[in-house]
Amino acid sequence: MLYFTLGDFVVHPDQPDWGPGQVQSIVGMNVTVNFPNAGKQLINCTHVELVKTNPDEWKNDG
Repeated sequence: MLYFTLGDFVVHPDQPDWGPGQVQSIVGMNVTVNFPNAGKQLINCTHVELVKTNPDEWKNDG
């Protein structure tokens, strides 16, 4: 089960350097996320558990 919706911000637990990405589309368990440091990525959420986040927490990083 996914705990986010279109427009939410998420982070990839194994790729924190990608930064907070915005959810662009959800088709089943496939989620397209636009990450600031990695561009658009298609994530299969049966294999990766994206973590919902607040993008304001990332503004002072980097």
